[in-house]
Amino acid sequence: MTVGYILISIAPTREKEVQTALTTIEGITELYSLFGPYDVIAKVAVENEDRLAEVVLNHIRSIDGVADTKTHTVVPIEQMPAKQR
Repeated sequence: MTVGYILISIAPTREKEVQTALTTIEGITELYSLFGPYDVIAKVAVENEDRLAEVVLNHIRSIDGVADTKTHTVVPIEQMPAKQR
């Protein structure tokens, strides 16, 4: 399993359309609005890095109104004890 967090900048006035389009992309498991230089963060969980690249390049970046993306892939750290979460 490959997990990536994609920071997405959206062109002004296009937020609603882009957010709606993002909800239809297979592999995006979570979406959150942000305040700051990026407008949305999307969690993508897919089978491998090639599929992550496909989701970002062919699906997210192809949405009209997406101005910029920054992709961060993650690897798990050993499990934290429940009382520390």
